[in-house]
Amino acid sequence: MYDQPKYKPLEKSDFFADQRASRPLVEGTVARGTLDPAAAALPAGGAPSAEALSTTLPVPLTRELLLRGRQRYEIFCAPCHDRTGTGVGMVVRRGYRPPPSLHIDRLRDAPIGQFYDVMTRGLGAMPDYAQQVPPSDRWAIAAYIRALQLSQRATVQDVPEPERRRLEGTPR
Repeated sequence: MYDQPKYKPLEKSDFFADQRASRPLVEGTVARGTLDPAAAALPAGGAPSAEALSTTLPVPLTRELLLRGRQRYEIFCAPCHDRTGTGVGMVVRRGYRPPPSLHIDRLRDAPIGQFYDVMTRGLGAMPDYAQQVPPSDRWAIAAYIRALQLSQRATVQDVPEPERRRLEGTPR
């Protein structure tokens, strides 16, 4: 058993015509636990069409989801986008190329699936985070980004009446 015939990775093989012991993966092979249902129908390296991007959050929107999204956003996104999403995070202040503000019209009008897709595949100077951030956390971050966008354009009329009175200091 000590001297059994075997091939080590990337070793030459006379058995196969291409002389490689390491065999190429069958087309369409996905490593266990890494299949991303949102990207499964897309060609490798291909950008999704506007119709392919989800316009609705595919998970229930809960307080816990937003708290998780905030936590993950502050870890992975805030270094470049800053905590409010304006695009002047600490990394940018140290010379890295600034990302666009998450509050510009183009991104406020973008489908929520675009944020998920950019986190998954990267875009421009932004690297992909598919290996660092699991799909459920990417959706949580996307939901939190929407909450950030709403919070930056909120008015007093958006505050519920009892809370508005409390903020204004008038008696109930």
